[in-house]
Order: sequence, then structure tokens, then C-alpha cells
Amino acid sequence: MKITTFNPMIISPHAEELVKVFEALGFEQRHHKTGINDGTASSTRMTDPNGFHVDVTSAPVPQDMPSIRMNVDNFEEAYELLKAHGFKNAQGDKITDTGTSHSAMMISPSGFTITVAQHIK
Repeated sequence: MKITTFNPMIISPHAEELVKVFEALGFEQRHHKTGINDGTASSTRMTDPNGFHVDVTSAPVPQDMPSIRMNVDNFEEAYELLKAHGFKNAQGDKITDTGTSHSAMMISPSGFTITVAQHIK
């Protein structure tokens, strides 16, 4: 398995406000995906002039949740590796399939999260 990107992600019920904060910090919107999780979520990929990335995801959560986004070239292998280290899928056994990617938020035994994703080419 190869990690292709690794960056912070913020899941928030107030994503539009967070996007504005990052824009004020010099980040630009690069990609916006809607219709995630049966239409309840959307995600904005942002990049600054130095090549740093942050993802801001709008979702019906009670408060902002920090996560790490980890894109990989083999979703199943990454998913199983995290499970072997005690991570649990935040949605039980559900894998989010947007048609262009597979993803799952994985919660570590200590409580931090990694959102693992693979883009389908």
C-alpha cells in the first residue's frame, strides 16, 4: 500500500465558515464534492501557495471534529491494516462509495481519527 496524500481534515456542521477562515489564511478551493453519505455531507479540498492541503467536510455532526485524511492506492489493504491496529469504522461496516472514491473514517483506540480514501481511476 502506498500513501498518496496525508493532511488535516476538519469535519464540521459549519464548514462554510471554516472555508472562509482558510481562504483568509491564503488557501484556495481546489475541489468540492457533494452528495457524500447519501447527500448528508460534502467536502472541500483547499491548497495554499506552499502546497499545503486541508480538507473541510460539511456533515451533520454535533461539533467540529479533527481528522487526518490519508489517500492510498489500495483502500482494502489500508482499511485492514488500521483494523489490525485496533481502529474501528465510525459507521460500523459501511464504506462510503461516491462513484469516484471509497472512504471510511477510522477511530483509533485512543480516539483520534484517520479518514482513509482511495480515488477510483
